Amino acid sequence: MGQLFPGPLSSGRVCLRRLEAGDAEALCHYRSLPEVARYQSWESFGPNDAESLIHDHRDREPGIPGTWFQMAIVESATGCMIGDCGLRCLIDDPRQMELGVTLATSHQGRGYATEALGCLLDFVFGTLGAHRVSAVTDADNARSAALFKRLGFRQEAHFIENIWFKGQWGSEFKFALLRREWELRQAG
Repeated sequence: MGQLFPGPLSSGRVCLRRLEAGDAEALCHYRSLPEVARYQSWESFGPNDAESLIHDHRDREPGIPGTWFQMAIVESATGCMIGDCGLRCLIDDPRQMELGVTLATSHQGRGYATEALGCLLDFVFGTLGAHRVSAVTDADNARSAALFKRLGFRQEAHFIENIWFKGQWGSEFKFALLRREWELRQAG
């Protein structure tokens, strides 16, 4: 069973909150950039896509098996949306989650994704009581792989040409982190 989203989750420079109708322009701005979409599932992202994403997540809650719960990443100092992150509860075991993140190019390489996902992991392990969190990245996306390693994830697999992706065979890394591993990192 899902958990009601408690409202904005804050961590220093960022806060995570529900997507809102006013986020459509920001979503389109960064998600439509080829360098942002390169490793994502979409080819293009326009106003209708943004409105649909926001509408589809309007009544969702985290921790519902088989569904994604998408949140806005907002820069605390400016109140501007700088990205989004998602959390998917696995359908066959709700104690396991998958996460993903998308950040505007103007805010990449400055620690915002690390901070946002750290905040999300606190929620996932602390509030939702998840046992394990995983993430899948394109094997060519070195920055994403480095992000998950910084957060304490271990690389569990390297799948070679396992997915037909944007007209060619792609390879992926799978990363995972257990709650006890996260707790040890937080205590240390």
